Amino acid sequence: MTGGVRVLVKLVRIAWASPYSCLGILIGLAGLCSGGGAVYREGALEFYGGATRWLVRHLPTGKRTMGFTLGHTILGQNAHDLIAVGKHERVHVRQFELWGPLMGPAYLSASAWQWLRGRDAYRDNPFEVEAYREAP
Repeated sequence: MTGGVRVLVKLVRIAWASPYSCLGILIGLAGLCSGGGAVYREGALEFYGGATRWLVRHLPTGKRTMGFTLGHTILGQNAHDLIAVGKHERVHVRQFELWGPLMGPAYLSASAWQWLRGRDAYRDNPFEVEAYREAP
């Protein structure tokens, strides 16, 4: 693949995931306005602290949740947590690039299917299985 084609493919992936990235940026901006911080690292905007921390702590996965991905944004409780879960969350960034606007429904459907089968809706979700396999 030539350099120009590679850039074009990357731009298409960014655009495809952009509805979720925009939501993540809005959440991150709320975090910045309430004392949080941000950094750009390895192709993703990372937000932490402030209102972002509050949101991450109140996800269904609980207070121990360290990071959460929306498109090309990764939301975390603090900067240290984002470093710790960076590889795992970047697997989710790639998943958003592949699934785009379908990622939310696909992820939630996969969780519901696991739950209906009596399995763990989070740990047995194929999106999480892939992320933990690639970045334990």
